[in-house]
Amino acid sequence: MGMGRGQAMPDADKQAANFQRVREAHQVEVAEDYVELIADLIEATGEARAADIARRLGVSHPTVVKAIGRLQRDGLVESLPYRSVFLTESGRAMAERSKRRHEVVLGFLKALGVADETAERDAEGIEHHVSDETLSAFERFIRDSR
Repeated sequence: MGMGRGQAMPDADKQAANFQRVREAHQVEVAEDYVELIADLIEATGEARAADIARRLGVSHPTVVKAIGRLQRDGLVESLPYRSVFLTESGRAMAERSKRRHEVVLGFLKALGVADETAERDAEGIEHHVSDETLSAFERFIRDSR
């Protein structure tokens, strides 16, 4: 999907800004995945340990430790070495918003007739990129299709 010979390149500053927005969006997406999983683990088992987070996300323990450090700096979790991870108030709020978006996107895909397993897999990526306007449209569609 490269550029053909002789085609003008996009403006470098605009292109750099677009890539920066994508990187920032990805960081938010990762944070949302972590806080949502941490909330689910705490709800299900009473605690969220780095080893459990790593296993469920399919990443290494050092990757989780590094991510938890970032989440801690961002004020979303609290953690002590060799202890469970806990969500701050901000982390809980992010987890609730993310979970709600996930449920709406999942419900929308299922209302379209997408198989449960596929809908669950696809919702996992879509939920992070849906605007509030689109989410509201999904909710209206679900409500009107019942």
